[in-house]
Amino acid sequence: MRILLGAVLALLLLALGGGAYIYSGAYNVAASDAHAAFVEWTFHKTMHNSVEEHAEGIDVPDLDDEQMVTQGARAYQQMCVSCHLRPGLESTVLRQGLNPQPPVLAEGGHWAPAEQFWIVKHGIKMTGMPAWGETHADQELWEMVAFLQRLPGLSEPQYFALMETQGGAAPQNDGHDHNHGDMSAMMQDSSQGHHAQSEETHDDTAQQNHHGDNGEAQAESAKPASAQEDDHYADGHTH
Repeated sequence: MRILLGAVLALLLLALGGGAYIYSGAYNVAASDAHAAFVEWTFHKTMHNSVEEHAEGIDVPDLDDEQMVTQGARAYQQMCVSCHLRPGLESTVLRQGLNPQPPVLAEGGHWAPAEQFWIVKHGIKMTGMPAWGETHADQELWEMVAFLQRLPGLSEPQYFALMETQGGAAPQNDGHDHNHGDMSAMMQDSSQGHHAQSEETHDDTAQQNHHGDNGEAQAESAKPASAQEDDHYADGHTH
């Protein structure tokens, strides 16, 4: 009886201690701070087992279709490179600040196609991995998976060759929109930083200052005739 009471008391104290720790705010949730080893292991193990369980029973289509692989490559370039990289790209501005770090999918992994599909469709909580199934049809997601099966081991030229139109012909219309969204701003190589953009802005400003009145004269001549007469556009709206 004393052993049982001791166990109950220990569990109660553990629960109270855990609650006190949670409400204290002592745990650092900043993405710039690495997880404790136990926390990282717990999250990873939970995620891994959850994906395997929920992906069971998913029927996998034929992923060797070249049209699917090509469309998946284009979608990957638009939607995924900023986090998961590509051959020839070592880091990006977005990826550098993520915790946990997304896997480098060009290096391969242990996920089966059904599991990859489930992850792409439903996302992963508290990792930054979005649920693309909220905005994309299953066919589009399977195209992504078809490409992911091909991605490991591709060289940089082979990667970009997959996004080129095959045989000079336009891709076949399979009935859905392949404009997946543009993430190009987030794909910037993190080694370049923002200094390259600052230098470009500085050069543009210098050119504008160099031209001086010529630029103002060109802008004035480009106005509509009515605007040149009494400048009704000066207050920011048309009349």
